[in-house]
Amino acid sequence: MEPIRIEGLSKIYRKGLRQQKVLALNDLSLTVEEDVIFGFLGPNGAGKSTTIKILSDLIRPTSGRAAILGQDVRRPEARGQMGYLPENPNYYGFLSSWELLTFHAAIHGISEPAMRESGNKLLEMLELTDAAHRPLRTYSKGMVQRAGIAAALVHNPRVLIFDEPMSGLDPIGRKLVMDLMLNLRAQGKTIFFSTHILADVETVCDRIGVIVEGNLVYEGAMERVRSSAVQYYHLVFSGSDSAVQELSWPGQTVPRKQADLHVLEVKPEQFDATVKIIVEKGFRFNRIEPKRERLEDFFVKLTKKS
Repeated sequence: MEPIRIEGLSKIYRKGLRQQKVLALNDLSLTVEEDVIFGFLGPNGAGKSTTIKILSDLIRPTSGRAAILGQDVRRPEARGQMGYLPENPNYYGFLSSWELLTFHAAIHGISEPAMRESGNKLLEMLELTDAAHRPLRTYSKGMVQRAGIAAALVHNPRVLIFDEPMSGLDPIGRKLVMDLMLNLRAQGKTIFFSTHILADVETVCDRIGVIVEGNLVYEGAMERVRSSAVQYYHLVFSGSDSAVQELSWPGQTVPRKQADLHVLEVKPEQFDATVKIIVEKGFRFNRIEPKRERLEDFFVKLTKKS
């Protein structure tokens, strides 16, 4: 029973006086497993927020279905096991974050003692304890964002769906949220979030999906992205100058001297053969560094190709 399952999801909006059809999602299918932080990426207007709103049952698909822990997202049982953070949380300004948590806990049938225990922990974790009883209208955008995350977590859901959770956060706030996400994953929770901050994706995500114009164009493990993004390997080793010069290296590469060490830059397809030579000749490695394409470059290349 996967935490999130999407099957053949399509969504058509009608816009303008002529009710012109706009295809926001095109036969999207996707499964997110347990204990995974899944980053959902795509340019503006790609369909990220539409997907998240369907998962949260804020809008209905034109066709296809989506389920949370085996329950159709249209059923209250599915929403009860899910925590949701919208892209731009908009709360009554006169409420405090404590009152916001109390309201969300009441919606989910959480008892007052349980709410107090959970609420205090969340506010402390998100560094909102000192502002817990201040009106939200006095909060910065980042503080409102963190209050919204606390509200999404107060009923201890198994699945978390965040739309741009890092939006408006300063570097300290971003680290707080990233650490929280990693902590939640360690507790066995599944997190599905959209973002434009690709550095955060590299830090916390186990898997990513890339959507362009309503079509899922890539889905895979973050480690697979890192591996496929390796452009070359930087090898530094020590050995006899004469022995190094006598060898025939793969790809006609020639080691260059750097102080008392030898340096080679080899393509991924030459890596195994080069390492084998270095090991068999008894040379000693100083370091091996993969030089990768940035995730931003991978993302841009993928979206342009699509």
